[in-house]
Order: sequence, then C-alpha cells, then structure tokens
Amino acid sequence: MRRDKKKGKRKKFGSQNKLSLFQKPEMKFGRSCPLSQKNSPVVDYKNLKLLKRYTSDSGKILPSRITAVSQNKQRQLSTAIKRAKVLGLI
Repeated sequence: MRRDKKKGKRKKFGSQNKLSLFQKPEMKFGRSCPLSQKNSPVVDYKNLKLLKRYTSDSGKILPSRITAVSQNKQRQLSTAIKRAKVLGLI
C-alpha cells in the first residue's frame, strides 16, 4: 500500500501563537496627559493647588510615570515647582 503525500504548505509548529519579545504590542495602555487636555489648568508657579498635587509629602517632584504627565508638561511642572520653592511658596 502506498501513502498519500499531502501537497501543500506545511504548518510551522506554533509560530503564530508565540509572542515575540521584539514584537510591538497591538494595544497601547497609555494614559492621556491631564494637563494637555481642554480646560486644563495652566502650569504656573503661583498655582499652588496644582503644584501640590504633583509633589510628594516630603516635597519631591513626582515622576511622570506615576502622574501620567507628558514630557513637555513635566518640564514645565518641575521648573514651576522649583521657582515656588525658591520663593518660599511651597
């Protein structure tokens, strides 16, 4: 008896099911910047209520990975907080 040989593409062993480390994720889990939206408060050294939200209890500036602030607004926040500290407002 003869075996029938299947003509066609061979399946690669689980190649589609594996996730690669170098593959870009299909869904992004990023959060939008709260200071870049419409009707958001202006970053200013005189706005103490806003600046205190982005500082810790010990007075350190919180990183943007915790607060989800964009890079540009994080720079503005840090300079405003430093100015307020120098002036003695915080």
